[in-house]
Amino acid sequence: MSTHVGVSRATALAQFVTSTVPSDLPPAIRAKAARHTLDTLACGVAGAASQEAQATLDLIRATEQQGAVPVWGTNETLSVRSASLVNGIACHAFELDDTGGCDHSGAVVLPAALAALTLADQPVSGEEFLLAVVLGYDVARRVLEACGGYTSHNEAGWHSTATCGTFGAAIAAARILQLDATGVTHALGHAASFSGGLWAFIHDGSQTKRIHAGRAAEGGLLAALLARAGVSGPSRVFEDVWGGFLATFASTSAQPDALTDGFGERWRLERVSLKPYASCRGTHSSIDALGVLLQRNGLTAKDVERIEVRLSPFLFEMCGGQDVVTLPFAQMSLPYALAARLVLGHAGLAAYTASERQNPSLLAAINKVSLIVDPSIAANDEPFVRVIAWDGRTDESRVPIALGSPANPITDDAYFAKIRSLSAMALDDTQTERLIDGVLSLWGQDDVRWLDGAVRSDQSRPKIFR
Repeated sequence: MSTHVGVSRATALAQFVTSTVPSDLPPAIRAKAARHTLDTLACGVAGAASQEAQATLDLIRATEQQGAVPVWGTNETLSVRSASLVNGIACHAFELDDTGGCDHSGAVVLPAALAALTLADQPVSGEEFLLAVVLGYDVARRVLEACGGYTSHNEAGWHSTATCGTFGAAIAAARILQLDATGVTHALGHAASFSGGLWAFIHDGSQTKRIHAGRAAEGGLLAALLARAGVSGPSRVFEDVWGGFLATFASTSAQPDALTDGFGERWRLERVSLKPYASCRGTHSSIDALGVLLQRNGLTAKDVERIEVRLSPFLFEMCGGQDVVTLPFAQMSLPYALAARLVLGHAGLAAYTASERQNPSLLAAINKVSLIVDPSIAANDEPFVRVIAWDGRTDESRVPIALGSPANPITDDAYFAKIRSLSAMALDDTQTERLIDGVLSLWGQDDVRWLDGAVRSDQSRPKIFR
């Protein structure tokens, strides 16, 4: 039930954040928080090889003195704000970070949380750190739900990772910095003004999408730091007032009670997915369905004449492109994802290299994919995939819950294979195993500031992944 009677919604959120204690988290949520923390750190370590992260790092290097906060996957350091920016970009750079929160919650919450660790006045325990992460996920998702949910917010042109993620980063940092309820309220007010991010990148395969995660992490951290410094933010930012967040970003779709309903009853982290494929989440169930069809019928790439996908107008607009000249374009393309699964047998990061995007077999396979827009399919419903073989056989499948979702989790073997593969792009085996063992045992640790060094590489920047 709602608990904001007599106070603003931002204040009610702040009271929830400051009054929650680690023992309020069920064991399953504690374990899931550690897994998502590890997954995000591995994504960020690997993302140090992205052109976006390295270009941003070069830009900052030209204007800023060296700081003390590590740039994950490198041996470089920056100021707290700049590190959270670059690390957030890196976490989201390869489309392998978790999804289903704000949407990409890990990529905004974890960079801000680790940066805040370096500013903490005293040791931060593992249980306090994981609680801060869970609260960050929770509030970021609540803001998205208050905007009317993923579909309506994104259909309006807003990229929810950027608009709503800022609040999650602010909450995680504020909790680690031990702000009181007044301070958290101010941080939320600041975060609202730092929100922003448009889906315009979808039309030309530009790299701005990756920058959104870093800006949200940086903005949320700055919001918490301003509040700690005594700078006030608007307390009525979620009320129906002129200039309020919901009135501005979701004027026709707002559901403000979603901000405060059911505190602590269902943690929003429960619904967040881990990504097995290096592509937009909208492509994942179709990749799964194609795999089912190939296995069920004993088909290989040479046996397939064409692939038909019946999908919603929303998904078609988001993932219907066939242009794979740039990495962002390819990772948002459903036809390319299916071509990769058909020809290469997977849609992992290696399927998206520049050489594979020029692979004649893959380009030919893209032309086998036909997308059929079906207005009767709801925006959030998964597509139907049909395979037509050269010998006339036809079969159709639909995977309603994509692999990696909480209701259809990846195996432990697949999870750790992903972590080790991504970490190996910048860390050696010993560093990787220390990171795995340490993060998965965070709950019992008295001081987690060792995390700062665990994501540092002994080497300089990795070779740019193209």
